[in-house]
Amino acid sequence: MDTDLPERRAAEDLSQEALADAVGVTRQTINAIERDRYDPSLELAFELADYFDCRIENLFEPTADE
Repeated sequence: MDTDLPERRAAEDLSQEALADAVGVTRQTINAIERDRYDPSLELAFELADYFDCRIENLFEPTADE
């Protein structure tokens, strides 16, 4: 799954830790999502989209092999 999360986070000058605190996960979870090592749960994807006031599709795109 491709993610625009790092770009969105950087545009708002947020650390991984600050974003993690805002959505109730660990910094390691945000790091893993950004490195494509972990696909967020649907609930977390909605939390992130809500935080950035966008649609899930604006943060995450499935890759061709999914």
